[in-house]
Amino acid sequence: MTSQLTRRKFLKTAAAATPFALPTIIPAKVLAAPGRTGANGKIRVGLIGAGNRAKWLTRALSREASRSELVSVCDCYLPQVDGLASEHRKNLNADPKWNVYQNYEELLASDDLDAVIIATPDHARVRAAILACQRGLDVYAEKPLSYTIPEGRSLVNAVRKHDRILQVGTQQRSTAINLYACKFVREGGLGNVHTIEVKNMPGSRPADGLASQAIPEGMDWDRFCDQASVLPYNADLHRRWRKYDPFTGGTICDRGAHALDMVHLAMGWENVAPKRIEPTLAADNYWERGVRLHYPNGTVIRLESNGGPAFGGIFIGDKGKMEINRGRFACNPKGLLPTFEGPDTENHVANWLDCVQSRDEPNAPVEVGHLVTSVSHLINICRIVDRPIEWDATTEQIVGDPEANGILDKARRPKFALPQV
Repeated sequence: MTSQLTRRKFLKTAAAATPFALPTIIPAKVLAAPGRTGANGKIRVGLIGAGNRAKWLTRALSREASRSELVSVCDCYLPQVDGLASEHRKNLNADPKWNVYQNYEELLASDDLDAVIIATPDHARVRAAILACQRGLDVYAEKPLSYTIPEGRSLVNAVRKHDRILQVGTQQRSTAINLYACKFVREGGLGNVHTIEVKNMPGSRPADGLASQAIPEGMDWDRFCDQASVLPYNADLHRRWRKYDPFTGGTICDRGAHALDMVHLAMGWENVAPKRIEPTLAADNYWERGVRLHYPNGTVIRLESNGGPAFGGIFIGDKGKMEINRGRFACNPKGLLPTFEGPDTENHVANWLDCVQSRDEPNAPVEVGHLVTSVSHLINICRIVDRPIEWDATTEQIVGDPEANGILDKARRPKFALPQV
């Protein structure tokens, strides 16, 4: 009888029959009403992706143990779950009590979750996040938020359609000293900021010339490749995936997301994109070319040096110069901004949990993450075509350049198609 069918069994049955029809069968708010928690009053969290970043995230979650608990962990490479369990025992002196999965769709179909942290490689993040939204779960998604600009827009649409809380993992938006420094710039402390220098971080490169190696035990390589074509296994692809086109946009989409996020926050560009991106300095490899970004107010961001702050930028204005980096700032002339006196705190996961409970907007909402990540993608596209591109932020299209516009999106394997939003 239908009345006796558990939610878990229903989800699995529905997903097997029509994988992407679930939201039309059960509205998201029925599956997870705003602010709901488990029987013990705690927010029940699942984790997708148990690599190095997951160690930081689970430590942050453990500091919120009075109101949250990690109940499920998924990774396509199961030894990483074992490694995370060892870290848990070391830090908390207790055995973890997790359900373990190798397929994130099975984790998301479970009936014991309220929210999920997604710390996968870049190319797998958006699909998992959209499925989570459709199942009524709130999401903490690591940065960069998307692998392409169109899929980032799909995620924005999913978050809003299903009324979910999504926090992007640009944690400097919850770091007190960074907020202090950015507020100073945003409120005119430097006068008119005409130039911003950001470290010229590289993009990704083709996955060429890598020898085929045996797939290690415990690895579902098909799931690791996700939307990308299945390449022959190679340990460098697995462990250093951030270098390669099939899985990422490179360092400019990783650390660059932090740096550009601080720039946008300091300038008040929460809804402002560059209108023109142009290559400037030549390099031995296209993914290292220098680039300038021209914003509507006349400010220019220059990515033309390998030096400078890794997680921020150098702001040059009429009244002086200021460097903002993770957890610190410096001014020229000195004393332009008084020394920060408050506690140097970072509470990004805590802010996410606050918003899961209150339904308020988190410090790094989905639209902000999508915009900043889009800028990183546009930098890479400009480097590839090696000519200026004009960006229409309203339509999210490159104007008058079919070749460059064709690089905005990438082909996906049908097995890992994005759910319809």
